[in-house]
Amino acid sequence: MLRPAGLLFLWMILAVTPAFAENWPGWRGPRGDGSSVETDVPTTWDVPGNQNLAWKTPLPYTGHSSPIVWNDRVFITGADEPGERRMLVAVNRRDGKIAWEREVEKSPLEKKHKLNSWASSTPATDGERIYATFLDEKDVRVVAFTMDGDRVWDVKPGGFSSVHGFCSCPVLYNDMVIINGDHDGNAYLVALDRADGHTLWKTPRENKTRSYCTPIIRDIDGRTQMILSGSKCVASYDPNTGKQWWLLDGPTEQFVASPVMNAGLVFITGGFPDKHILAIDPRGSGQITAESHVKWRHLNRGVSYVPSPVAAGDFFFCVSDEGIATCFEATTGEVQWFKRLGPHHSSSLVAAKGNVYFLDDAGTMHVIAADKEFKIIAQNPLGEEAYSSPAISDGQIFIRGAKSLICVGQ
Repeated sequence: MLRPAGLLFLWMILAVTPAFAENWPGWRGPRGDGSSVETDVPTTWDVPGNQNLAWKTPLPYTGHSSPIVWNDRVFITGADEPGERRMLVAVNRRDGKIAWEREVEKSPLEKKHKLNSWASSTPATDGERIYATFLDEKDVRVVAFTMDGDRVWDVKPGGFSSVHGFCSCPVLYNDMVIINGDHDGNAYLVALDRADGHTLWKTPRENKTRSYCTPIIRDIDGRTQMILSGSKCVASYDPNTGKQWWLLDGPTEQFVASPVMNAGLVFITGGFPDKHILAIDPRGSGQITAESHVKWRHLNRGVSYVPSPVAAGDFFFCVSDEGIATCFEATTGEVQWFKRLGPHHSSSLVAAKGNVYFLDDAGTMHVIAADKEFKIIAQNPLGEEAYSSPAISDGQIFIRGAKSLICVGQ
């Protein structure tokens, strides 16, 4: 018979048996950068052929938002276009059946870009509540629900105007829900209290120009930095107060892709009208310059506007909207390889267990080794178009297709 100490040790071992299993609680996962630390992630499947497919569920609503995962539930947003409703849907992870759905917003459908949708904002969860954002005509609307779908609070923290439509993914930090309100007007960043939605801080954005970047938050040399591109600049803020740490003007006007970090550098890719990749040293204060803090730069060919990049190993990976995939050495920017994949890409990259996953709009997932030598591990068909980004959790990959929510892996 085990002694109490032995029982405790056994419980600890059992508790961490899926040692690298993670929830995927928001846009681009637990670290906001598309990375997974899991070691048992599928690399091959064939959805039309029913190979390595756990389930496939028809979605009742349209949208480009990505799925999020918390324990036994998958959450996704969608638009009921005929009814002008924006919806939050909970799906049972085990079998793919819809557990519940809730109306978040009902208002006229806003004008949008042809590549955008009326449900592009990925929700976020802390395991107690789900936070979803939509546009209520001229105002951003943020709504919190319990895990069972009960509405907790509903606020409108600021306006939003863009001919390209709306997308702002909530970012969870400490007791806050942080929203990027970059738009063609009085743009802002705002932090809401998770408990009741009241505004904790609100910081104006200087250039009042539409952008759709979701920030990342990192502790860097004793400072907590929330870093984002957009509105004609790249900037860092203290997420606790909204105070700006540093600002780099340019290098272009509008941004969509989220930043990532590797080797102590922040990587920015975008945007419009010019396309740049910048590797930025984030250890600055006040107004910084390209001469002082940009360690390397790559222009135009192969640079992504919409798909967010990913860092893996010693490298930085991106795919252009036109389907050109590139591997850079992170510290120097030296191109390791440069290959064409699918005809068009909207999905952001994810990385797990030494591989990078590239999903094209036609619905083919290229799994490529995260290495300086180009090696295709697998090419996996979904059987339908796909514009959202994958979620990885506990040995499974969740992919939103144009018509279905798909779970691959056992």
